[in-house]
Amino acid sequence: MGVTTLSTPQASAGGSQAPVSSSEERPNSDERSEHTSTIGLTSSATIRTLTFPGSILLIGGSICLLLSIFMISLCSEYYQVFLAQAFLLGVSISFLYCPAMATVSRYFNKNKGLTVGITIGGSSLGGVIWPIVLNELLNTHGIGFGWSIRAMGFIMVPLLVLAIVTVVSPPQTKHRNEQAVAQEIEEKRPKRDLSIAKDPTFIILCTGLAISILGLYSPMFYITTYARSLGHPIDISFYLVSVINGSSLFGRILPGLLADRYGHFNLCALAGLASGITSLCWTAAKSIPGLVVWCLAYGFTSGAILSLQASCAGSLATRETQGTALGFLMGAQALTSLFGTPISGQLVGSYGYLALSMFSGASLVVGSILIFWARLRLNKNIIAKQ
Repeated sequence: MGVTTLSTPQASAGGSQAPVSSSEERPNSDERSEHTSTIGLTSSATIRTLTFPGSILLIGGSICLLLSIFMISLCSEYYQVFLAQAFLLGVSISFLYCPAMATVSRYFNKNKGLTVGITIGGSSLGGVIWPIVLNELLNTHGIGFGWSIRAMGFIMVPLLVLAIVTVVSPPQTKHRNEQAVAQEIEEKRPKRDLSIAKDPTFIILCTGLAISILGLYSPMFYITTYARSLGHPIDISFYLVSVINGSSLFGRILPGLLADRYGHFNLCALAGLASGITSLCWTAAKSIPGLVVWCLAYGFTSGAILSLQASCAGSLATRETQGTALGFLMGAQALTSLFGTPISGQLVGSYGYLALSMFSGASLVVGSILIFWARLRLNKNIIAKQ
């Protein structure tokens, strides 16, 4: 997950006001990091369990998520933060993310890009709200780190209950008993249907998306510290995270709508290329207006990648292997996102933000080329909808 991002909550738990101010930048980034980095830890379990009602994973993930949040508020040592946040929080988020995405893919054959974009857009909405909540609790009202994190946990309770109630698999038939239908499907399908993992196009797609993720989150993690290094106020610098996530919300929904018309692979490759170019221009933005414009551009383009990746993978899978495809995709991204954060920290510490910008931009451009290669394997006509 990255030593830098995990050590800041530990510092803030010590009680001094200065570390608390710096730690506010990290909880939101850390949660997104575990969302991608440790989601692969449970991908195999998710693949298998998706043949059963999603509530099995959702209930377990909700309990573990709340437990991790409340344990983070009590942490005072590094190993405690590692176990509560880097491990338990990441595993619990994977149990919540995979069933939700796979369930949506099962419901829709048409307009899949739009529906998946709306679903994954919820994380962008949370990325706007949580930084503001933490900043108000930590700095404006002077509440300590522990109770600020516990407040997050209490807010999550009704949201998780709503997810458990609403995320259900589509019915197989209208008149037959659900249990009988589920048993029939289980008997007919192979015990381990891993055919999607042997598809060269799927492998190329996963490789391209994994390389893109290697540098995609770096600007999100370091935009606040970059603004602070330029001498901008902490409050304004901190809210740049919300600007990125707010723009990402539209980037996850609008490209999904366009992808249903022009092709998911086409839009995903284009979004990756646009994100790479935007990232390469990162350090050219130095003023507050310039940083805000850059955050809007990068949030929109990077959000499109996160939105379209699931629909691209789903288009290569059958209805029964949607969860398998998503699990393998998340597993591939888990490795690169795991390495991406410490690499970014080392680049910033040794060479500065320009090197980080080049690393992030290069990974996104290379990833977009591989995605486009996978698209050409499906249809060599460049202007075709794919």
